[in-house]
Amino acid sequence: MVDLPQLKSALFLKEFKQLVQEGGLYVVNRFDHQKSMADLGVGEVKTMKHICPNCEKITNVQHIKADEDITVKGERINVPAEYYKCLECGGEFDDPKSNHDPLAIAYKEYRRRHGMMQPNEIRELRKRYGLTQKEFCKLLGWGEVTLSRYENGALQDDTHNTILQLIKDPRNLLDLIELQGDFLAEEKRKKLIGLLKDAIEETYTFPSIYSEHFGKYGPDILSGFKKLNLGKLFQAIIFFCKGGILKTKLCKLLFYADFRHYKNYASSITGVRYVHLKFGPVPDRYSYYFATLENEEKAISLDEINFGEYVGEMFYADKDPDLSVFSNSEIKTLIEVKEYFENFGAGKIKDFSHKENGYKETYDGQIISYAYADDLQL
Repeated sequence: MVDLPQLKSALFLKEFKQLVQEGGLYVVNRFDHQKSMADLGVGEVKTMKHICPNCEKITNVQHIKADEDITVKGERINVPAEYYKCLECGGEFDDPKSNHDPLAIAYKEYRRRHGMMQPNEIRELRKRYGLTQKEFCKLLGWGEVTLSRYENGALQDDTHNTILQLIKDPRNLLDLIELQGDFLAEEKRKKLIGLLKDAIEETYTFPSIYSEHFGKYGPDILSGFKKLNLGKLFQAIIFFCKGGILKTKLCKLLFYADFRHYKNYASSITGVRYVHLKFGPVPDRYSYYFATLENEEKAISLDEINFGEYVGEMFYADKDPDLSVFSNSEIKTLIEVKEYFENFGAGKIKDFSHKENGYKETYDGQIISYAYADDLQL
């Protein structure tokens, strides 16, 4: 058991430790004698035997896990840190075998906050088109060392980040290649131009534009831990539209298919988020999906049915679904859901969905978490 007063005394021998790297881009303030252990975020302290590089012998040291504030370009970022403190000399040192790098964590968080490209994204962008670091730098007018530093974790400046963001758009990179890519070998230049033209054609189809604007969310509990997959969503809609289906029921079948698959297999089928609306759970912005399939893909058609008091919208599939896009468990789930609700009309399935905890415990317009899948009635 570590004596707390003794531990505090040892910890606060040095009030401030400042580490300046990358031209003074960050400063670590680890200790403040006016703060308690909890305030400092010291989460775990263990005493053990370890070689102290200052004493040059095995001594009693504390292995400390704590939170540190690292200031990046004037912005304070709290990161986890771990280090050793010698109880004989009071010196602090890192474990040379550890890959834990608080500065790298702080830089990553700073990039995330400011929408900057991460090192792996920069590297993947270059490699996507088969460019070496030397070729990429020459194209951008940068020094080769600069790009190498960025790809290995150094924080890029704002101007360079803007350029990188711009050339993520294949149209801009194509313009750059055509303007100043003469230094590339002719065969490689032609191949690169072809790749970029293909990327432009693929990027600016309606589904990809829709994914960019409406599906740009990561896999999380609100999407069933799957990124939006328009291909699977469209084929699921076509599957349920075979033989005709009212829009209200269609929205519920999609909801139950995704939530049932998440319940049984820990991921949704389509990655769609569902919202609480008056007539039950529906895919978020469902009207865009249906309009795309009807007007762009020509895969479904719409007919209005007069029920006296109201007019219903009936969707029909105009082509067969491509079930090859689904896994076996996904096909099984789609069939199970369709069969379970086969004799349910729009009103009955609406009332059924209103009994779901995910619907009862959310409000109008709120995204329904897939965490409620465990309570699903089927």
